[in-house]
Amino acid sequence: MSKVKASAGAQLPADPEVVFAFLRDYHDNRPRILTDNYSAYRVEEGGTGDGTVYAYHFAAGGRERDYRLQVQERGTRLHESDRMSSFESVWSVDPAPGGSHVTIESSWDGAGGIAGLFEGFFAPKGLRRIYTQVLQRLRDELGAR
Repeated sequence: MSKVKASAGAQLPADPEVVFAFLRDYHDNRPRILTDNYSAYRVEEGGTGDGTVYAYHFAAGGRERDYRLQVQERGTRLHESDRMSSFESVWSVDPAPGGSHVTIESSWDGAGGIAGLFEGFFAPKGLRRIYTQVLQRLRDELGAR
C-alpha cells in the first residue's frame, strides 16, 4: 500500500486574508465552490475554521464514498482529516504578486497490488481536474464580491 497524492493550485486576485476567511466558512461559503461531484454536504459541528466537522458524499470515476472531515487551522492552512479513512486535505493560502496563491493537496493510503497501481495513476489526475474546477469557482465567488 502506498500513499496516493493529488494537488492543484491557482493564483487569485484577492488578498490572502479574504481568501482564507472565505475558505474557513464551511457553513455558507464552502458549499458554493463545490462541483457536482460533492453531494449531501452538511456541517455537523462548528462551521467556521478550527474544530469544524463537515461531511459529504463524493462521486468520481465510477467510485463513490462518504467523508466526515475534522478541520484544524494551522496558520494560513486548513488541515482536513477524514474520521473514517486515511484521507487528508490541506488548503494553503499564501501571498503572491497581485493577490494569493491557493493550493489544495490531498493524500490517502492507496490500495495494494494492481488496483493500487491504477488508483495511483488515475485518481490523482481525476482529483486534480475536480480541484481545478473548485479553484475556478473560488475565483468566481471572490470576483463577485
